[in-house]
Amino acid sequence: LGWKFYDADDYHSPENKKKMAEGMPLNDEDRIPWLCALHDILRREDLSGQDAILACSALKKMYRHVLVSGASAIESNQPEQPGENAALKILFVHLDGPTDIIAGRLEKRREHFMPPGLLKSQFDILEPPSSPEHFITVNLEKSLPEILLEIE
Repeated sequence: LGWKFYDADDYHSPENKKKMAEGMPLNDEDRIPWLCALHDILRREDLSGQDAILACSALKKMYRHVLVSGASAIESNQPEQPGENAALKILFVHLDGPTDIIAGRLEKRREHFMPPGLLKSQFDILEPPSSPEHFITVNLEKSLPEILLEIE
């Protein structure tokens, strides 16, 4: 697509990376500053007229709301007022598939701070996107070219 690509894992704090490497799942308190930083990156790209792709495990509805609206999403569940920083227009792509396929892909990653053992903790808190969120769901059982074509 010619868009900038960001991997959210690159923006975790050293403390978050250490915690995950030790097999401890992150909690909301760990994730919120990270999500706010990711929102700021997306906001910067939006203001410069650049489209971007962010690979991110935005597991909960609240996390996706922070990506769209920034820190104000935490302070209030109210919609932005006119004149404030408008919410970003984000299409969330929910990659859905059987746990065993995802676990197999995690096992193949090398030198990543998150061990495959944390996958269950992620599924335990997962809130798949739902209306009125702006999203599509793509099945991971398809081939990579089929997945990319569907997203495009």
